[in-house]
Amino acid sequence: MEVFIERLDNFGRGICHIDGKVCFVSNALPNEVVDIEIIRSNRKYIEGKVLSYINKSCDRLEIKCPYYSDCGGCQFLNYPIKLENEYKLNKVKGLIERIGNISSDKVVSINSSNEYYYRNKAVFHVANRKLGFYKEKSNDLVSIDYCFLLRKEINLILPKLKKIVFKSVNDISEILVRVGNSNSNLAINFNGTVNDLNELEKDVECIYVNNKLVYGTPLISRIGKYDFYVSIESFFQINALVVESLYQTIFDYVKKSNSNNVLDLYCGTGTIGIYVSSLAKNILGIDSSESNIRDANKNKKLNNVSHIKFVCSRVEDYIDKIIGKYDLIIVDPPRAGLYKKTIQYLNDIAAQNIIYVSCDPATLARDLQLLNDSYEVIEVKTFNMFPKTYHVESVCLLRLR
Repeated sequence: MEVFIERLDNFGRGICHIDGKVCFVSNALPNEVVDIEIIRSNRKYIEGKVLSYINKSCDRLEIKCPYYSDCGGCQFLNYPIKLENEYKLNKVKGLIERIGNISSDKVVSINSSNEYYYRNKAVFHVANRKLGFYKEKSNDLVSIDYCFLLRKEINLILPKLKKIVFKSVNDISEILVRVGNSNSNLAINFNGTVNDLNELEKDVECIYVNNKLVYGTPLISRIGKYDFYVSIESFFQINALVVESLYQTIFDYVKKSNSNNVLDLYCGTGTIGIYVSSLAKNILGIDSSESNIRDANKNKKLNNVSHIKFVCSRVEDYIDKIIGKYDLIIVDPPRAGLYKKTIQYLNDIAAQNIIYVSCDPATLARDLQLLNDSYEVIEVKTFNMFPKTYHVESVCLLRLR
């Protein structure tokens, strides 16, 4: 079936219409004419698969990755980075305006950096003595030798990991690999049973088996002038260059706010709170992950920051116990956004400023709409933290009305 691709949806898929119904087509760009096969159809929408390109976009790039059509991890290997950045900026603008009922003029810029070799973390799955990624929306393994998004240090260690996986004496289900932001040090975690690691030890900083350190010393990564422990279980941003720009934006917002008491919700390993610690007298960070809070307390000592406290709890469970007045609140929630109880707390506490860090512009827009009676959106800056995918990070500054 021949169709004309009108635009891209929020997940990087091409959009066309068939008999008045929207159809989503992967690996199709705006203004292309493609022959598709319908692979799924229901009352609301259709999904199509490209069989051939009748008229290709002049913007289309040749896809060099041999795993692109099976892996599903990238959406924009076929798209120039300039157009990808424009797409992501317009995506945030559209969602902020449509869902948040906030002028798209508030979305002021997008920050980007290198489009390849930026990911400092990878999770490889193992099946039938092969290592790779799962196909999109399945548990079918795509065996890989190389990934254009991963830091080169991770790609270089892949042959040794595949050799370990191939040995029949090992029973490994998953391998997590991390590399330091400011160096080439590697940390590796094996889930399962692994015996011979001698050949690997000379190439890595530390090795974990089932999240327990068995060799070396924990990884330390740097953001700006601060160093941070990165345990194998803890959260840490995956793009070193963009995260520094993002944190500097947060720092500038905090500096302009002249805040003394800062509440850091979903604080992770304490990176944001510590990064802005020179601007505040008291900081309280809250996160539900025990691993994150352990690292946060280590990072507090590592960076000699004494006026920050960390609490391990679900934010929604702890906010009723918070004592004192906070003039600035930083929130960096997971993709699902803020719970209603947290939003109610933010409305009630009436801090002068809120800085909202978001990895999903749809839930950001929803939450901004729920905060709109109490807070005015000053500006939203977007960051292409995840080039070649549809994901985008945002930082929003809100001020009490």
